[in-house]
Amino acid sequence: MSGKGAPELTVKNAGDLRVAVIAAQWHDTIMDGLVGGALRALHELGIDEPTVLRVPGSFELPVVAKTLAGRGYDAVVALGVVIRGGTPHFDYVCQGVTQGLVQVSVDTGVPVGFGVLTCDTEEQALDRAGLDGSHEDKGHEAVTAAVATAMTLRTVSEPWR
Repeated sequence: MSGKGAPELTVKNAGDLRVAVIAAQWHDTIMDGLVGGALRALHELGIDEPTVLRVPGSFELPVVAKTLAGRGYDAVVALGVVIRGGTPHFDYVCQGVTQGLVQVSVDTGVPVGFGVLTCDTEEQALDRAGLDGSHEDKGHEAVTAAVATAMTLRTVSEPWR
């Protein structure tokens, strides 16, 4: 299982963070699970009024993440799913989304939680979507990682000049 070795993150005093969740619209059931897990995590962290936006697909996540990162959000969480098909489309979308979201985070200094499932089959995605019977909850994990990183960044002092 790909979740082996995951850290147990403890996050405290995050209730004042501004967090946005961006979710793709493809694969309704899987996305409902990812969004549900993300919202559960935010509630557990005391963040009860996140911004939640939907975009057409995973490829659109980076541009919206960059816009939100530039508008004062402390963390952005990107949720999507790309399932392998019979063409190279899967590889191009996965690479573009991954590189785009990393670039947003590095360029803006705003943590971007990566909750984009890149799976060979729909069954693999369902098993990671945080639904009843799923073995993993990647929406929850993406929020927790992004918020934990935002809290870590709060502890970083200004660099020496």
